[in-house]
Amino acid sequence: MEKFVLPHHHGEGQTEEYLQKQLDRPETFQNVAETFRLLDDTSRVRIFWLLCHCEECVINISAMVDMSSPAVSHHLRQLKAGGLIVSRREGKEVYYRAADTEESRLLHQTIEQIMEISCPAR
Repeated sequence: MEKFVLPHHHGEGQTEEYLQKQLDRPETFQNVAETFRLLDDTSRVRIFWLLCHCEECVINISAMVDMSSPAVSHHLRQLKAGGLIVSRREGKEVYYRAADTEESRLLHQTIEQIMEISCPAR
């Protein structure tokens, strides 16, 4: 690979090299974009946040977020496909919770920090 040369040199060669290496990996940014796309809907953010705090079935989630069960199921499928939540079956009931992954924990922390910053003081 040929060394990348910027039009304006500001004397930060090592930083530029690192940044260029990262930018040369578009698949990494695609993964990030797909994760954030999962949270581009207020309802999905609310459901994900809720499941970071408890494990619940669709009926209870629906009641808590004031949405129909089919709508909640739609959002749950997307969150599960994205790896942010997991489910377990107990008899006929399926329970959902946030996945125990670094990505899920980081997104939960980020949501809570943004809520703290953007919500009016109580």
